[in-house]
Amino acid sequence: MGTVRRLSPRPEVPDLGAAVEAFLATIGNRNTAKAYAIALRALAAEFGEHAALEELEGEAGADRLAAWFTARWGTAAAATFNARRDALGSARDWWHDQDWLTGDPLRRIRRRARTPDRTKALDRAQVEALLTRQNLGLRERTLFRMLYESAARAEEVLALDVADLDQRNRRAKVRRKGGAVDVIVWQTPTARLLPRLLDGRRTGPLFLTDRRARVPLPPPDLDPGSGRARLSYRRAAELFEQATAELSGGPWTLHQLRHSALTHAAEDGANTSTLLAYSGHTSVASLARYARVSPEALARWQQARDPAARRR
Repeated sequence: MGTVRRLSPRPEVPDLGAAVEAFLATIGNRNTAKAYAIALRALAAEFGEHAALEELEGEAGADRLAAWFTARWGTAAAATFNARRDALGSARDWWHDQDWLTGDPLRRIRRRARTPDRTKALDRAQVEALLTRQNLGLRERTLFRMLYESAARAEEVLALDVADLDQRNRRAKVRRKGGAVDVIVWQTPTARLLPRLLDGRRTGPLFLTDRRARVPLPPPDLDPGSGRARLSYRRAAELFEQATAELSGGPWTLHQLRHSALTHAAEDGANTSTLLAYSGHTSVASLARYARVSPEALARWQQARDPAARRR
Protein backbone atom coordinates (compact mmCIF):
# COMPACT_ATOMS: atom_id res chain seq x y z
CA MET A 1 0.00 0.00 0.00
CA GLY A 2 1.44 3.40 -1.00
CA THR A 3 2.31 6.15 1.46
CA VAL A 4 -0.19 8.96 1.74
CA ARG A 5 1.42 12.39 2.04
CA ARG A 6 -0.48 15.43 3.17
CA LEU A 7 0.07 18.40 0.90
CA SER A 8 0.86 21.69 2.62
CA PRO A 9 -1.68 24.36 1.71
CA ARG A 10 -0.36 27.32 -0.28
CA PRO A 11 0.23 30.29 2.05
CA GLU A 12 -2.17 33.20 1.93
CA VAL A 13 -0.99 35.51 -0.82
CA PRO A 14 -1.06 39.27 -0.10
CA ASP A 15 -2.17 41.80 -2.66
CA LEU A 16 0.41 43.46 -4.89
CA GLY A 17 0.95 46.57 -2.77
CA ALA A 18 1.50 44.55 0.40
CA ALA A 19 3.79 42.12 -1.45
CA VAL A 20 5.92 45.05 -2.66
CA GLU A 21 6.26 46.52 0.83
CA ALA A 22 7.01 43.10 2.34
CA PHE A 23 9.90 42.63 -0.11
CA LEU A 24 11.27 46.15 0.41
CA ALA A 25 11.29 45.57 4.16
CA THR A 26 13.82 42.74 3.67
CA ILE A 27 16.46 45.05 2.13
CA GLY A 28 18.93 46.27 4.74
CA ASN A 29 20.65 48.94 2.67
CA ARG A 30 18.55 52.14 2.66
CA ASN A 31 19.85 53.35 -0.69
CA THR A 32 19.16 50.01 -2.38
CA ALA A 33 15.66 49.95 -0.90
CA LYS A 34 14.97 53.46 -2.24
CA ALA A 35 16.24 52.52 -5.71
CA TYR A 36 14.15 49.32 -5.81
CA ALA A 37 11.07 51.16 -4.57
CA ILE A 38 11.02 53.35 -7.71
CA ALA A 39 10.22 50.42 -9.99
CA LEU A 40 8.17 48.36 -7.54
CA ARG A 41 5.84 51.11 -6.36
CA ALA A 42 5.36 52.22 -9.95
CA LEU A 43 4.35 48.62 -10.72
CA ALA A 44 1.83 48.64 -7.87
CA ALA A 45 0.44 51.96 -9.08
CA GLU A 46 0.00 50.57 -12.60
CA PHE A 47 -1.73 47.30 -11.66
CA GLY A 48 -3.38 48.65 -8.50
CA GLU A 49 -2.11 48.26 -4.94
CA HIS A 50 -5.00 45.92 -4.12
CA ALA A 51 -4.57 43.83 -7.27
CA ALA A 52 -3.91 40.13 -6.80
CA LEU A 53 -0.39 38.91 -7.56
CA GLU A 54 -2.05 36.43 -9.89
CA GLU A 55 -2.56 39.28 -12.35
CA LEU A 56 1.17 39.03 -13.08
CA GLU A 57 0.88 35.35 -13.97
CA GLY A 58 0.32 33.84 -17.41
CA GLU A 59 0.71 35.28 -20.88
CA ALA A 60 -1.64 38.19 -20.27
CA GLY A 61 0.29 39.28 -17.18
CA ALA A 62 3.66 39.06 -18.94
CA ASP A 63 2.33 41.02 -21.94
CA ARG A 64 0.83 43.77 -19.81
CA LEU A 65 3.95 44.06 -17.66
CA ALA A 66 6.22 44.27 -20.72
CA ALA A 67 4.04 46.91 -22.38
CA TRP A 68 3.96 49.04 -19.23
CA PHE A 69 7.69 48.66 -18.55
CA THR A 70 8.64 49.55 -22.13
CA ALA A 71 6.40 52.62 -22.11
CA ARG A 72 7.83 53.74 -18.76
CA TRP A 73 11.56 53.07 -19.25
CA GLY A 74 11.99 52.07 -22.88
CA THR A 75 13.77 55.33 -23.76
CA ALA A 76 15.92 55.41 -20.62
CA ALA A 77 19.66 54.73 -20.63
CA ALA A 78 20.64 51.07 -20.55
CA ALA A 79 21.89 51.37 -16.97
CA THR A 80 18.55 52.79 -15.78
CA PHE A 81 16.54 50.29 -17.82
CA ASN A 82 18.53 47.39 -16.36
CA ALA A 83 18.37 48.75 -12.81
CA ARG A 84 14.57 48.95 -12.92
CA ARG A 85 14.32 45.47 -14.42
CA ASP A 86 16.69 44.07 -11.80
CA ALA A 87 14.55 45.57 -9.04
CA LEU A 88 11.50 43.77 -10.39
CA GLY A 89 13.55 40.59 -10.84
CA SER A 90 14.73 40.61 -7.23
CA ALA A 91 11.15 41.00 -6.01
CA ARG A 92 9.98 38.23 -8.34
CA ASP A 93 12.61 35.84 -6.96
CA TRP A 94 11.66 36.65 -3.37
CA TRP A 95 7.95 36.20 -4.14
CA HIS A 96 8.81 32.82 -5.63
CA ASP A 97 10.55 31.87 -2.37
CA GLN A 98 7.37 32.78 -0.45
CA ASP A 99 5.24 30.66 -2.85
CA TRP A 100 3.29 33.80 -3.74
CA LEU A 101 4.23 33.63 -7.43
CA THR A 102 4.90 30.67 -9.70
CA GLY A 103 5.65 32.02 -13.19
CA ASP A 104 8.05 34.60 -14.61
CA PRO A 105 6.18 37.79 -15.50
CA LEU A 106 9.45 39.39 -16.70
CA ARG A 107 10.13 36.88 -19.46
CA ARG A 108 9.29 39.44 -22.16
CA ILE A 109 11.78 42.00 -20.83
CA ARG A 110 15.47 41.42 -21.60
CA ARG A 111 18.35 43.31 -20.02
CA ARG A 112 20.08 45.69 -22.40
CA ALA A 113 23.74 45.63 -23.31
CA ARG A 114 25.51 48.76 -22.13
CA THR A 115 27.41 50.65 -24.81
CA PRO A 116 30.90 51.45 -23.56
CA ASP A 117 31.46 55.19 -23.06
CA ARG A 118 35.12 56.11 -22.71
CA THR A 119 34.57 59.85 -22.47
CA LYS A 120 32.93 60.12 -19.03
CA ALA A 121 36.03 61.12 -17.10
CA LEU A 122 36.48 64.87 -16.73
CA ASP A 123 39.92 66.33 -17.22
CA ARG A 124 41.71 67.84 -14.23
CA ALA A 125 41.10 71.40 -15.34
CA GLN A 126 37.34 70.79 -15.48
CA VAL A 127 37.32 69.31 -11.98
CA GLU A 128 39.39 72.20 -10.62
CA ALA A 129 37.08 74.74 -12.30
CA LEU A 130 34.11 73.17 -10.52
CA LEU A 131 35.67 72.76 -7.08
CA THR A 132 37.03 76.32 -6.97
CA ARG A 133 33.84 78.10 -8.11
CA GLN A 134 33.26 81.17 -5.95
CA ASN A 135 29.47 80.80 -5.85
CA LEU A 136 29.50 77.18 -4.67
CA GLY A 137 27.85 76.75 -1.28
CA LEU A 138 29.75 75.20 1.64
CA ARG A 139 27.66 72.01 1.64
CA GLU A 140 28.06 71.49 -2.10
CA ARG A 141 31.77 72.35 -2.04
CA THR A 142 32.38 69.83 0.75
CA LEU A 143 30.26 67.10 -0.87
CA PHE A 144 31.82 67.49 -4.32
CA ARG A 145 35.35 67.64 -2.84
CA MET A 146 34.80 64.53 -0.76
CA LEU A 147 33.34 62.61 -3.71
CA TYR A 148 36.30 63.46 -5.93
CA GLU A 149 39.04 62.98 -3.34
CA SER A 150 37.63 59.69 -1.99
CA ALA A 151 36.35 58.30 -5.34
CA ALA A 152 33.38 56.99 -3.35
CA ARG A 153 29.93 56.46 -4.78
CA ALA A 154 27.55 59.34 -4.06
CA GLU A 155 25.15 56.98 -2.26
CA GLU A 156 27.94 55.90 0.09
CA VAL A 157 28.92 59.44 1.05
CA LEU A 158 25.34 60.67 1.42
CA ALA A 159 24.66 57.79 3.84
CA LEU A 160 27.44 58.97 6.18
CA ASP A 161 26.62 60.17 9.68
CA VAL A 162 28.80 62.59 11.62
CA ALA A 163 29.71 59.75 13.99
CA ASP A 164 31.17 57.76 11.06
CA LEU A 165 33.92 60.34 10.51
CA ASP A 166 37.50 59.99 11.75
CA GLN A 167 38.52 63.57 11.04
CA ARG A 168 41.96 63.25 12.60
CA ASN A 169 42.91 60.51 10.13
CA ARG A 170 40.81 61.90 7.26
CA ARG A 171 38.71 58.80 6.78
CA ALA A 172 35.26 57.33 7.35
CA LYS A 173 33.57 53.95 7.33
CA VAL A 174 31.06 53.46 4.52
CA ARG A 175 28.80 50.64 3.44
CA ARG A 176 29.75 49.72 -0.09
CA LYS A 177 27.49 48.47 -2.86
CA GLY A 178 26.52 44.95 -1.80
CA GLY A 179 26.69 45.76 1.91
CA ALA A 180 30.41 45.38 2.70
CA VAL A 181 31.85 47.83 5.25
CA ASP A 182 34.89 49.69 3.91
CA VAL A 183 36.96 52.82 4.53
CA ILE A 184 37.21 55.92 2.34
CA VAL A 185 40.02 58.48 2.72
CA TRP A 186 40.14 62.13 1.68
CA GLN A 187 42.75 64.87 1.37
CA THR A 188 43.52 68.26 2.93
CA PRO A 189 40.89 70.38 1.10
CA THR A 190 38.04 68.20 2.37
CA ALA A 191 39.60 68.01 5.84
CA ARG A 192 39.60 71.82 6.01
CA LEU A 193 35.99 72.12 4.89
CA LEU A 194 34.45 69.53 7.22
CA PRO A 195 34.74 71.49 10.51
CA ARG A 196 33.05 74.47 8.88
CA LEU A 197 30.26 72.27 7.54
CA LEU A 198 29.67 70.52 10.87
CA ASP A 199 29.76 73.73 12.94
CA GLY A 200 29.92 71.76 16.18
CA ARG A 201 27.46 68.99 15.23
CA ARG A 202 28.38 65.58 16.67
CA THR A 203 25.40 63.47 15.59
CA GLY A 204 23.00 63.07 12.70
CA PRO A 205 23.55 62.84 8.93
CA LEU A 206 26.69 64.47 7.56
CA PHE A 207 24.95 66.24 4.65
CA LEU A 208 21.62 67.89 5.42
CA THR A 209 18.78 69.56 3.55
CA ASP A 210 18.33 73.34 3.71
CA ARG A 211 15.08 73.21 5.69
CA ARG A 212 13.40 71.12 8.37
CA ALA A 213 11.78 67.92 7.16
CA ARG A 214 8.13 68.40 6.25
CA VAL A 215 7.13 64.74 6.58
CA PRO A 216 7.88 62.18 9.32
CA LEU A 217 11.23 60.45 8.74
CA PRO A 218 13.17 57.73 10.59
CA PRO A 219 15.35 59.23 13.38
CA PRO A 220 18.63 58.19 11.66
CA ASP A 221 17.75 60.44 8.72
CA LEU A 222 17.21 63.56 10.85
CA ASP A 223 19.52 65.99 12.60
CA PRO A 224 18.19 66.06 16.18
CA GLY A 225 19.21 69.68 16.70
CA SER A 226 17.79 71.39 13.61
CA GLY A 227 15.21 68.85 12.40
CA ARG A 228 16.77 68.94 8.94
CA ALA A 229 16.82 65.72 6.93
CA ARG A 230 19.56 63.74 5.24
CA LEU A 231 20.33 65.11 1.78
CA SER A 232 18.88 62.72 -0.81
CA TYR A 233 20.68 61.45 -3.88
CA ARG A 234 18.07 63.05 -6.13
CA ARG A 235 18.57 66.49 -4.59
CA ALA A 236 22.36 66.13 -4.61
CA ALA A 237 22.23 65.21 -8.31
CA GLU A 238 20.07 68.28 -9.02
CA LEU A 239 22.52 70.53 -7.16
CA PHE A 240 25.45 69.08 -9.09
CA GLU A 241 23.68 69.53 -12.41
CA GLN A 242 22.94 73.15 -11.55
CA ALA A 243 26.54 73.77 -10.48
CA THR A 244 27.97 72.34 -13.70
CA ALA A 245 25.38 73.58 -16.21
CA GLU A 246 27.47 76.57 -17.27
CA LEU A 247 30.85 74.83 -17.27
CA SER A 248 32.50 73.53 -20.41
CA GLY A 249 30.90 70.22 -21.37
CA GLY A 250 28.27 70.52 -18.64
CA PRO A 251 25.99 69.68 -17.10
CA TRP A 252 27.71 66.63 -15.63
CA THR A 253 26.59 63.77 -13.40
CA LEU A 254 27.70 62.99 -9.85
CA HIS A 255 29.11 59.68 -11.04
CA GLN A 256 31.58 61.53 -13.25
CA LEU A 257 33.43 62.74 -10.14
CA ARG A 258 34.09 59.12 -9.11
CA HIS A 259 34.96 58.13 -12.67
CA SER A 260 37.36 61.06 -12.97
CA ALA A 261 39.05 60.39 -9.64
CA LEU A 262 39.78 56.78 -10.58
CA THR A 263 40.99 57.72 -14.07
CA HIS A 264 43.31 60.39 -12.66
CA ALA A 265 44.66 57.95 -10.07
CA ALA A 266 45.42 55.45 -12.85
CA GLU A 267 47.17 58.19 -14.84
CA ASP A 268 49.26 58.99 -11.76
CA GLY A 269 50.51 55.42 -11.65
CA ALA A 270 48.32 53.83 -8.95
CA ASN A 271 48.63 50.05 -9.16
CA THR A 272 45.70 47.65 -9.42
CA SER A 273 45.58 46.83 -5.70
CA THR A 274 45.47 50.51 -4.79
CA LEU A 275 42.78 51.25 -7.36
CA LEU A 276 40.65 48.36 -6.05
CA ALA A 277 40.92 49.70 -2.50
CA TYR A 278 40.28 53.27 -3.68
CA SER A 279 37.19 52.35 -5.69
CA GLY A 280 35.72 49.66 -3.45
CA HIS A 281 35.47 47.25 -6.37
CA THR A 282 35.97 43.55 -5.72
CA SER A 283 37.02 42.57 -9.24
CA VAL A 284 39.49 43.93 -11.78
CA ALA A 285 36.85 43.55 -14.52
CA SER A 286 34.57 46.05 -12.77
CA LEU A 287 37.46 48.46 -12.34
CA ALA A 288 38.72 48.28 -15.94
CA ARG A 289 36.40 50.90 -17.47
CA TYR A 290 37.43 53.46 -14.85
CA ALA A 291 41.17 52.89 -15.12
CA ARG A 292 41.48 54.01 -18.73
CA VAL A 293 43.68 57.05 -19.17
CA SER A 294 42.01 60.14 -20.60
CA PRO A 295 42.60 61.37 -24.17
CA GLU A 296 44.53 64.34 -22.70
CA ALA A 297 46.85 62.05 -20.72
CA LEU A 298 47.34 59.85 -23.77
CA ALA A 299 48.25 62.92 -25.82
CA ARG A 300 50.76 64.05 -23.16
CA TRP A 301 52.34 60.59 -23.15
CA GLN A 302 52.64 60.56 -26.93
CA GLN A 303 54.09 64.07 -26.97
CA ALA A 304 56.70 63.15 -24.37
CA ARG A 305 57.93 60.22 -26.45
CA ASP A 306 57.71 61.98 -29.82
CA PRO A 307 61.26 61.94 -31.37
CA ALA A 308 60.69 65.33 -32.98
CA ALA A 309 59.67 66.86 -29.65
CA ARG A 310 62.77 65.47 -27.98
CA ARG A 311 65.02 66.94 -30.67
CA ARG A 312 63.42 70.37 -30.15
